[in-house]
Order: sequence, then structure tokens, then C-alpha cells
Amino acid sequence: MGPGDYSTLASIAPEAKGKAVLKIKENGILAGIDLAEAIFLFLEPGCTFTPLKKDGDRISIGEKAFEVAAAVHTILKAERLALNCMQRMSGIATLTSEYVALLQGFPTKILDTRKTTPLFRVYEKEAVKAGGGENHRMGLYDMVMLKDNHIDFCGGIRAAILKTNEYLQARQLDLKIEVETRTLADVAEVLSVGKVQRIMLDNFTPEDAASAVQMIGRQYETEASGGINKGTVVAYAQAGVDYISAGAIIHHAVSLDLSLKAQLS
Repeated sequence: MGPGDYSTLASIAPEAKGKAVLKIKENGILAGIDLAEAIFLFLEPGCTFTPLKKDGDRISIGEKAFEVAAAVHTILKAERLALNCMQRMSGIATLTSEYVALLQGFPTKILDTRKTTPLFRVYEKEAVKAGGGENHRMGLYDMVMLKDNHIDFCGGIRAAILKTNEYLQARQLDLKIEVETRTLADVAEVLSVGKVQRIMLDNFTPEDAASAVQMIGRQYETEASGGINKGTVVAYAQAGVDYISAGAIIHHAVSLDLSLKAQLS
């Protein structure tokens, strides 16, 4: 707000009280209600925030998501931030739900990635859950993922896996290890070493992913990744992988249309 919200300061008396309602202008899945409430309560702890929907609810044009009663200055200061957050999160939840719907009937789960908006990852990943998806790791600390650059810099798959296991054991760190593979030969090498919990099949064709799943059996979890979209996600589920990670559910999501309107008696 800088030195002040001059539009509000100039036109609205400081003591004015008011009510506003969040109106749904586009069909989809709602996300961000809790964050919106936190924004209003941060500006005015005594305000009254009444949720009419919850995260994960399917919403339709014309419905209302929440009502808020507060100082008019609070409502006008919080309006755009609350809307920006909820529109972004609801867009992600809606797109995620479309991927999840395509996977109905398959045991495969849809995962998000770390391809997120800087400083907004926590909320984008909350939105994925609201849409029915699952979160992958939150950062670099809650799981080991040996990707292509780790493997290349370390000197190969075997060296990367063995060094990682030594490191974790020496520090008594209980972390899952996932290793990225780029070819069926890579998969065979991982199987010869073991000592991991999940094998990522990166940029595999659905046909090669199916071959890899057959090679791996049920020894390790499997995850398909790399440019997967709504047009290809079913083919990877048919290949039999346990997980499909799709950065697109976050970085390709389009904000849902919501509007905060004054409620006048």
C-alpha cells in the first residue's frame, strides 16, 4: 500500500463500516478461502469473515464463496490481494481436477512439481490438493531426488545412489530417494544397484514407460515425468506408473474469474 491507499482515504470516511461478498463468475473448483480469511483478519482482527464454501468445492457462476463485514477501508485494502490469491489458486485447483478426472479408474496419482511461482509455492500446492492432486516434495530438504544434473556431475547413476545412501546413513536422515532415468538402460542400472524407493521415467514415451514398469515390477514406485499434459496423461496411466508428475497443473493454470462486491442494504 506504500504511504497509503489514497483512493480509499480520499473517498471513504475512516469510521465507515461495510459488507462485501465474493461472487463466482466462472465454473470450477474453489481454493484459497483460508488464505483470504487470513488476509482480512491480518488487516482487521475483529472483522467477521463468513465462509459459504470450502476449498475443494465445485462452484458455479452466480454462487457466493464468502461474506465479510469490516471497516470499509479494510475491505478495499484486502480486496485485490484476496482476489489475486483465490483466483490463482482456484485456477490451479480447477486444472488439477481435470487431470484427476482423466485418471478415474486408474490407480495412478497426479503429482505437482517445484515449477511454482516464487514465494507462492505453499499456496499453489494447497490448491493442487484442493483439486484432488497430491503434493510432491515441498523443497530440496524433504526428499532426495537425483536428477540428470546430479547424476552427470557425480559420475553416473551408481555413484550417485551409493554416495547418497552413505550420506544419509552417516547423518541418520530418514529420507526417500528418487532417481531419474532417461533410458531403459538407465532403469536397468538402477535395478542393479537398488537402494532407492522410486524411479522416475523422464521423457519416456508411453510405450517405453510401459516397458520400464514391466522391468521394475513392484520393486520400486514409478513416476512418469516430462512434458505430460491432458492429451497424454491417460497413455502414461495405461503404462502402469504409480505417479505422474505434471508441472502444467500449476504453471499452465489460468486464474478463475471471481469478484468481490459491496453488499449494500
